[in-house]
Amino acid sequence: MMTLWIVLGAVVVVALMLIGTYNGLVQLRVSVQNGWSQIDVQLKRRHDLIPNLVETAKGYMAHERGTLESVTKARQMAVDASSIKDKLAAENMLTSTLRSLMAVSENYPNLKADQTMLRLQEELTSTENKISFARQYYNDEVNRLNAAVQSFPSNVIAAQFGFKNAEFFEVEVPEERTVPQVKF
Repeated sequence: MMTLWIVLGAVVVVALMLIGTYNGLVQLRVSVQNGWSQIDVQLKRRHDLIPNLVETAKGYMAHERGTLESVTKARQMAVDASSIKDKLAAENMLTSTLRSLMAVSENYPNLKADQTMLRLQEELTSTENKISFARQYYNDEVNRLNAAVQSFPSNVIAAQFGFKNAEFFEVEVPEERTVPQVKF
């Protein structure tokens, strides 16, 4: 009789551990999804700002048509991307084309002084900062999920119930990896 209680107690403890581990993995997966949603909200805001920025710049930069078209094209690719991997690639391309636009706009003093352009650049900078913070949160949650999916004993439960590693939102634009040079 005592052996039955010990076996029953061990089964209950193992079952509670399995339930706790499964629920922990679910919470981590939901946190990763929440992190991506926060990035997605900021990316939408960024996508909404870009047409206004391009329209404002068009009047001043008539012969920079290629730069403006590449920004518009990159924005559309980012909006149309469906998978996280595609979105990451498209957003990296968009960041690169926006940098080109900002660099070219430096050559137009009237554009740099335009209040609408200044306001849009300020909003875009603010949005880029929010994307950066959201990306950091997302990557932290992805790290936690991936560690749980790969660690014993949660990896056994993760494999059993289809939990997978999530992808990090990584910088793929080479210019972002280099340290800026400051010269006086």
